[in-house]
Amino acid sequence: MIVEDVPSLSMAYAAHLEKAGFEAVIADTGAAALETIAKDGDFAAMLLDLQLPDTDGLQLLRDRPELLRKFPIVVATADASLSRAVDAMRLGSFDFLVKPVSGPRLVSVITSAVELGQADDEAEGAAGEDAANGDRPGNFIGNSPEMREVYRQIECVARSKATVFVTGESGTGKELCAEAIHAESGRRKGPFVAINCGAIPENLLESELFGHLKGSFTGAVGDRIGAAQAAHKGTLFLDEICEMALPLQVKLLRFLQTGTVQRVGSNRVEDVDVRIVCATNRDPRREVAQGRFREDLYYRLAVVPLHLPALRERHGDVAELAAYFLDRFGREEGKSFAPLAADTLARLSRYSWPGNVRELQNVVRRATVMHAGPDLPGTAFHLPGPEDIAAPTSSLPEPAEQPGVADGPASRTADIVTAIHGLTLEQVERIAIEGAIDSAGGSLPAAARALGVSPSTLYRKRERWAVAD
Repeated sequence: MIVEDVPSLSMAYAAHLEKAGFEAVIADTGAAALETIAKDGDFAAMLLDLQLPDTDGLQLLRDRPELLRKFPIVVATADASLSRAVDAMRLGSFDFLVKPVSGPRLVSVITSAVELGQADDEAEGAAGEDAANGDRPGNFIGNSPEMREVYRQIECVARSKATVFVTGESGTGKELCAEAIHAESGRRKGPFVAINCGAIPENLLESELFGHLKGSFTGAVGDRIGAAQAAHKGTLFLDEICEMALPLQVKLLRFLQTGTVQRVGSNRVEDVDVRIVCATNRDPRREVAQGRFREDLYYRLAVVPLHLPALRERHGDVAELAAYFLDRFGREEGKSFAPLAADTLARLSRYSWPGNVRELQNVVRRATVMHAGPDLPGTAFHLPGPEDIAAPTSSLPEPAEQPGVADGPASRTADIVTAIHGLTLEQVERIAIEGAIDSAGGSLPAAARALGVSPSTLYRKRERWAVAD
């Protein structure tokens, strides 16, 4: 259904869509559209102009939310009312088009809406079964009110093509959230492609995203598609998006606006249909204010902002997560462990977990490796002392003051040697790196500068640790 009051536009839209094999029905007012739907509501998708003579398209979506459940809705808007299109996406619209709309772009978006709307009907049925069974989206663990709200938001945004901007501290599960959004959407049968914008050198990131042609730069030994084309009909996850250099942000913005990519070394544009989910552990609004992130790109990406709470804010989830990891790692180690004692769970719950779920996972993993079971004493979980529980800031303890001993280099060296006694060189390196990352507020590039290494070195090490964990 095409809901457009300008005859020349509605006829042009219908001509493009009918040429592509669709049957188009035109309504020139909101009332006419509702009357047609009441008589024959079996439409695969709707193209809705937001400026209608008898009603406001955005208000129509607010007043009639059942329309968004009937079929995917693509809204059309002028540049001046782009913010209203973003509001429509937040209500659940599939996508939006900015006038003037080209024929190929119209057909591409409507085709995607129809295909994904059909797939979403299947996903909705599966999601209903999952909800009846009490399942959570993706592989999330936790039933706290804070996480129930996250699950609700994932369910709401999954059906749309709206870009989602996930924020949260390091270790809160931002990629897990992106995977859950993909798995709950009509795109779940398509690919999920993740790319870490901070782990790839700036001069290679454009090629990784958009591809290149043979000979376009040194080392380009053949034609290669990028992550955007690899994720066609699926979801592209851009992690650490705030690490992207400003020149490439301009190209990413154009990709989002046009739905096309241009490989490095090519003068030809190619259509791509992907859903974008991005993430950062920084405050994106602060990055915009300080000129490190484009404001127009931020508002284009943050159509649906989704914040993941830190583990210390997820009241009651620590016990469930600890039990899950204890069972999982126990089975991996071929051991059987009894449920954790109440005092142990209370101690774990009091700790502030600056490394969030990832830190809890590592603490439990170390306990299962170092103890035979079946009982695990509270001392099996190595945490900072009580004075550090409220806000631990470093993985290394502060040097202890001793009466009559000067606080000089030799004393500090002795304290550090004592602190790391019994650890392997790899464990010491990991403590130093994780401490530097915490001190840098979760920013790997800043931590890399402090340690005198490249950011890619830290990303490689963390990826290796994640596999080992």
